[in-house]
Amino acid sequence: MDQMFQPDLEAMSRDQLSSLQLERLQKMAAYVYQNNSLYRERFQAANVEPSDIRDLSDLSRLPTMSKEDLRLSYPTGFVCEDTKNIREMHMSSGSTGTPIAMLYNQNDLDQWAECMARCYVMAGSRPGDPIQITPSFGLFNGGFGMYHGARKAGLFIIPTGAGNTARQVKLARDFRTRIITGVVSYGIRILEQMLEDGGDLPDMTIGVFGAETFSASMRETLKNGLKIEPFDVYGMTETGGVGTLGQDCRDHSGLHVWEDHYLIEVLDRETKEPVPDGQPGELYVTSLTRQALPVIRFRTGDITKVLSRETCACGRTHVRLASIAGRVDDMLIIKGINFFPSQVEQALMEIPGVLPNYQIIIEDHQGVKDVRINVDTDGSVTGFTVEKHLKERLGFSPKGDVFPAGGLPRQEGKAKRVFYETDQ
Repeated sequence: MDQMFQPDLEAMSRDQLSSLQLERLQKMAAYVYQNNSLYRERFQAANVEPSDIRDLSDLSRLPTMSKEDLRLSYPTGFVCEDTKNIREMHMSSGSTGTPIAMLYNQNDLDQWAECMARCYVMAGSRPGDPIQITPSFGLFNGGFGMYHGARKAGLFIIPTGAGNTARQVKLARDFRTRIITGVVSYGIRILEQMLEDGGDLPDMTIGVFGAETFSASMRETLKNGLKIEPFDVYGMTETGGVGTLGQDCRDHSGLHVWEDHYLIEVLDRETKEPVPDGQPGELYVTSLTRQALPVIRFRTGDITKVLSRETCACGRTHVRLASIAGRVDDMLIIKGINFFPSQVEQALMEIPGVLPNYQIIIEDHQGVKDVRINVDTDGSVTGFTVEKHLKERLGFSPKGDVFPAGGLPRQEGKAKRVFYETDQ
């Protein structure tokens, strides 16, 4: 059994966990009904009251909500806490449209820290371990979430924030960083910088990465290049931030969801009915312990599936989900073929000589869509090889070009992979 931050909660029996979930769901339904008029109106429109929640299956009677609901109610429409008790806020990292704001009281900050500390310990951290936090410290939740959890877990924090990759590598060597955190694509940028600098690799052994889809091939690239064990941490602004939903353990057999804090449903995208375990669907999340802005049956847009509800080899009993395959609104349809950017990444990383930086360019000329895929390579790969492999894996032949290493632009933070070109 692995080390756990809160073994009494992380390894409780399924019967105990279900009982705790029901108790917390009943309290949460009553809480939002009493403390927020928007929630109360939505419950009434669905002809349901908190007292109707007598079993976990009654969750399906509650109305769902989406990002659009949170945008339309910006900035504080769904807040259930007196504003004098708010201690922190973060916002979605999207660059267009009305943002989504997440507010926190002290309970919520403690809950966030607890969830993230569980993730660090699950990855093998020990008190005093040097941890380098590369996400930005600002409205995006990544840096602060990693920080709150690291303090809770008793780690030695090196709060570098985003950018200046050469300095990141120097600090990792100087302070013998054991745990590196960041968005997936920035882990690749750090690897590139280390290769450019030469010299010995730092003492890093653990990588905690999130905020982007994490293909198996990208995981292997980070594992072999940085000589670390990479972990896929999961959470989003609407659930309270990075790590709130969970992470994979050292068995790497799925994302453990912190079910004492969140109820999850995997529903068919069309019918909104539950799909059988093992089948892909859209993830819906209900927060059980957050207070300032809890979400009820929140439609995440993330595509995943339940891998197992059995006790894991690590000893944890919480449900395990597959890594996020993509988002509903990320799905691309080209020449009648549906695919996610993560599938392109997985296919590209299977080609020897292709490097982990690429662009998917969607061309729309007078309503006719096509795709161009550009990749960095080590110089040994031809465009024909890339096109042939993608044809075999995705079912169509994209156009595109190959570039020498470093030929495509890099981002210091969250990578942008999909671009659009239109006639207009």
